[in-house]
Amino acid sequence: MPASGVCLNIVSERNHKDGQGSPSNPEMFLGQDFHRLKTFCLRERLRFIDNLFPPEKKSIGLGPLPYADLARVVWKRPQDLVSNPIYIVEGTSRFDFIQGNLGNCWFLASVGALTFQRRIMTQIIHEEQNFSVDYAGIFHFRFWRFGKWVDVVIDDKLPTIDGRLVFVQSKTPNEFWPALLEKAYAKVCGSYADMNAGNISEALMDFTGGPHMTFKLSEATENLWELMRRASQSESLMGCGTPGGPVLQNTVLRNGLVEMHAYAVTGVAEVVCQGRPVKLVRILNPWGRGEWNGDWSDNSPLWKLARSEDQRYNTVLDNGEFWMSMEDFCKNYENVDICCTDINVLAGSQSSSWKTEVHNGQWVIGTTAGGCLNNPDSFSKNPQYHVILQKTAEDPREENTPNMLVSLTQKSNKRNRHLATNLHIGFVIYEVPAHLKDHKGKFSASFFKSTPPVGKVKNFLNAREIMEFFRLKAGEYLIVPSTFDQNEASSFILMIYSKTKAIVQDSSGYGITRTKIIPRDNDDSFPLFLQYADQYGEVDAERLQRLLNDNLHAGLSQKPKGFSLDLCKSMVALMDLTVTGRLCEFECLRLWKRVEMLKDIFYHKDISHTGTLSLNELQNALQAAGFVLSDSMLNLMALRYGDSSGQINLENFVFLILRMECMDKTFKRIAAGGQGMMLQENEWMHLTMYS
Repeated sequence: MPASGVCLNIVSERNHKDGQGSPSNPEMFLGQDFHRLKTFCLRERLRFIDNLFPPEKKSIGLGPLPYADLARVVWKRPQDLVSNPIYIVEGTSRFDFIQGNLGNCWFLASVGALTFQRRIMTQIIHEEQNFSVDYAGIFHFRFWRFGKWVDVVIDDKLPTIDGRLVFVQSKTPNEFWPALLEKAYAKVCGSYADMNAGNISEALMDFTGGPHMTFKLSEATENLWELMRRASQSESLMGCGTPGGPVLQNTVLRNGLVEMHAYAVTGVAEVVCQGRPVKLVRILNPWGRGEWNGDWSDNSPLWKLARSEDQRYNTVLDNGEFWMSMEDFCKNYENVDICCTDINVLAGSQSSSWKTEVHNGQWVIGTTAGGCLNNPDSFSKNPQYHVILQKTAEDPREENTPNMLVSLTQKSNKRNRHLATNLHIGFVIYEVPAHLKDHKGKFSASFFKSTPPVGKVKNFLNAREIMEFFRLKAGEYLIVPSTFDQNEASSFILMIYSKTKAIVQDSSGYGITRTKIIPRDNDDSFPLFLQYADQYGEVDAERLQRLLNDNLHAGLSQKPKGFSLDLCKSMVALMDLTVTGRLCEFECLRLWKRVEMLKDIFYHKDISHTGTLSLNELQNALQAAGFVLSDSMLNLMALRYGDSSGQINLENFVFLILRMECMDKTFKRIAAGGQGMMLQENEWMHLTMYS
């Protein structure tokens, strides 16, 4: 069995702080170590077969192929298809490939744009890979996925029918980088079928890791072409998409464009035609054919009217690439996406140095999924991030440009891309007034009801990422990310880019804050104990179960189902000072007093009188028991101790508090006042297996 998810998250966070997840030190996707696997294959003289993305039907998935064709698929390595397979033939180009039997034009259009950026391209595809030197049938690729770079390992078995590749194909028959890149991304998505249909912005972000903006072309300003020109001259990727027609399919229109189709933007230029400047955009169809046939297309007579030096831009080839005017571009395309590694391109700045803060969070139903401002009573439940923007010297030329970019990305926990549902997400920014700058913890609903925001997203969108630029003065702010509706669950990544140094903290804290609560009853007599103790004056888990279930609920009109034997065994382990599996009278009395106090807290905070605690009631009950939990810890407790609807019964509440107290004391005792503790494996196993 693998390590627990919480353990893996802790390790991942530590590794991220140590630099793992960067382009030069990516995280291993699904835990596969490319170099170790390749070394093993070479030593054993094996050809690698990826058991995590096996050459089987399930890796193709349902949808791309008719069932009859799916049964005909044969997975073959490149040397079984051609006599001299080559990874890259004379460099990578946007003209190397054509789309296959898969609706992933959004991905291939992004690949077309990627070929212009040599540094990023090399980083992703590892140009040194080959089919000759130290060949073992294993390849790897690098993608940015939700805040970190990952290294994705694949075997080179590709799906074929009748000896031909089923999906993306190279125009040069023995070149295989496009097919292997597509397979690696299919693995990231869950299957080839999971690549069917998507937004070009997804792949643009996964290739660069940079912020991205989408511009609706029906609302385009005169500055958009200039922004696209700046992007084309920097390390940026651009793509665009056509709107859908009444049939909602890839219909080829009379003007040569394809409905509901993604294209790459491969360049911009300004030409002079009959003395008049004309702004042009160059676009690539990932099908490798099919072009615009209007003004400034390959055979347009307007090229003959352009200046002689501008006619060099025109190439008459049916390769899927063409020019069109900016005006026609805005009329015929729905949006354009720009993804940059340099934020200055999007911000309109000169050469500012931007600092980046990354924070992972969750919206959990009942605890931190408060919804937007339309839900004033629950909005404060959302995660809150306290931001301190420090004052620094700034170039006077940039006094009117943005100085902060906030990006919010939602992250599904589904392995398969098609199972992920994008929620409508957004965020609001508040300035913290001077009299509240020393405030600790999350702000209450009253603050948000009485304080107007200083910034927010224009609209909540059901997109993977939403971002906005802001111009804010130095000071303290609160950023509240949320879904539009309350009680919608998802993980998210909040990224804050700023020209000035920004200190960002989760307002809910980072763990547990405990205040010791002492039971008021000082009576040390315990007559009940003798009724249940054995002849040695001790109770084991079975006797404790009877003691609690017979007496704790006395006088209640509706009795709960009671403590299970397993729960009682766990409580004995927590309270057993002599490690005998039994409790003496002192230990049992200590437990009984604690349980009685927690029972009173439970029913006092159960204001809905359901016999269970909602997650909001749980938070109040925890505070009454002396605990203030961070959002992340509260979310874990809800998942671990709540039922399918998030409700927590008395028995689980009691054990939750007892276990939390015990773990808190254990850490402090072993850490001996320090910030961490060191355990040998034997000590760790003893501690965790009997608690």
